[in-house]
Amino acid sequence: MNSGSIPYHWQYVPLLLQILVAFGMGAAMVAGSWFIGRHRNSATKMAAYECGIVAVGDARQRFSVRFYMVAMLFILFDVEAVFMMPWAVIYRKLPAITGSHLFGFWEMLVYLGFIAVGLYYIVRKGILDWSLDKADL
Repeated sequence: MNSGSIPYHWQYVPLLLQILVAFGMGAAMVAGSWFIGRHRNSATKMAAYECGIVAVGDARQRFSVRFYMVAMLFILFDVEAVFMMPWAVIYRKLPAITGSHLFGFWEMLVYLGFIAVGLYYIVRKGILDWSLDKADL
């Protein structure tokens, strides 16, 4: 305990109040929409909706492995963008941190080179080529 200050655990009271207010507001909005909103279920409202198109067939059909590969590639390149954000934020401060004016630039250039090699590999393997016949899948 600090000299003459409030007890340590009392310092978390504002955080606890903020969490309680956030949950309370969320619960109040959901409850308010439940009591105020109209509840008229119809066959149209209860039908499956898929991008504005009426659903056709069974939802348990098989997807091509290519779909999952593209999804994983999207995640990979999304993470690559996330790794570039901290670099972009501190880019102007890097000379003071590293002692070199171009170290941060060359560091990111090497990183982007690795990403470019990965993209070249993906393109050469044909993962992004969707023009193949269904018999090839």
